Amino acid sequence: MPSADTGASTVVAATSPLPDSDSRLTPGGPGYRRMSFALFLAGVATFALLYSTQALLPLISSGFAVSASAASWTVAAATGGLALFVLPMSALSERFGRRTVMTASLVVAVSLGVLVPFAPSLGALVALRFLQGAALAGLPASATAYLAEEVRPKALVTAIGLFVAGNSVGGMSGRVITGWVAQEWGWRIAVGVIGLIAVGCAIAFRLLLPAPRHFTPGSLRPRVLARTVRDHLANPLLCRLYAIGALFMTVFGGVYTVIGYRLTEAPFSLPQGIIGSIFLVYLVGTVSASTAGRLVGRLGRRGALYLAGGTTAAGLLVSLADSLPLVLLGLVLITAGFFAGHAVASSAVSKTATTGRAQASALYQSAYYIGSSTGSTVGAMAFHAGGWAGTVGVGVLAVAGVVTITVLGSRAARVERRRLAPIGPSGA
Repeated sequence: MPSADTGASTVVAATSPLPDSDSRLTPGGPGYRRMSFALFLAGVATFALLYSTQALLPLISSGFAVSASAASWTVAAATGGLALFVLPMSALSERFGRRTVMTASLVVAVSLGVLVPFAPSLGALVALRFLQGAALAGLPASATAYLAEEVRPKALVTAIGLFVAGNSVGGMSGRVITGWVAQEWGWRIAVGVIGLIAVGCAIAFRLLLPAPRHFTPGSLRPRVLARTVRDHLANPLLCRLYAIGALFMTVFGGVYTVIGYRLTEAPFSLPQGIIGSIFLVYLVGTVSASTAGRLVGRLGRRGALYLAGGTTAAGLLVSLADSLPLVLLGLVLITAGFFAGHAVASSAVSKTATTGRAQASALYQSAYYIGSSTGSTVGAMAFHAGGWAGTVGVGVLAVAGVVTITVLGSRAARVERRRLAPIGPSGA
């Protein structure tokens, strides 16, 4: 979840007035609601599947007689698979179309979801989760590229915010449902139920998503792809945005991987169903992501990122208290800050990249899910070494990185404005 500023010239190019004949989707126009709901459901399925084991880690640890850090690989493998395959999948979407790749990704992911409950060992479970994450890699970058092509620029932040809101609902519902189901019937039945829910979301997504009208097929030639990726990585603004996404997700991945272990221990000692219900705070993320557009309108992108980072840091510190209400308040703040920051950063990537949008979004998603894998693993290790305070320490360092990168981006933007400012008669 790089500077928040996309640069004056880029913003002008991306948001200049459009002719009346522009046929891209806009809020209130035909097809916009169907498109928004379809991608919302895709976000639900993606996050529900991707993090289906996260709320169940204590039960998986017990079932396979392994440590928290070993069980955390069932999350890290899925997000790592997505991070590794998101760029190749984005290339396929450039050639075969966004809707085609998203549909195929969901079909493969939900099919693997049927096999996950039957994993005979932790190693098999981790392998299936890796494949599932790799399959889901076709969703995130293709979805944001689809929106950048099919939605008018002024509505892009809001549209991406709704997709991110679907992510938050999927993450919440997956964890809440698995918590209560697992309490009665075990973790295997719980992940099976999530798989069936994802099947329904996939079917509805394919039926609802409008056919693309502004997609132009690209090339699958490795040299062309490599040149596009190289150009994106040479863009300082995009690199800053990629780093911000990774750091925000490092916080989020660490906190939500470890929180179940903390709440099963004294002084809380909560049952699995109640721990699953803790993830209802994801609803806060749904709101903060969907309102990110208004936040940027009031504060600018850099201001919105500062606010998101400050909110996340405050939540981390509040969560240190051995009081359940304060822990919940901390999770609310962390969740609100994370989803707002992610929506702002990911939409800035889509606006900044005028060519190779799928690759630009794929690089962001790759960095984002590398952050998730890092947060899950390092957060669990820090918890094992120093308890919840260790996990919070990792999160605070990541937020400090977000703020530092945003400050550096602000300075770079000021230097660029001065360089482009007209020179008066006095030479000032």
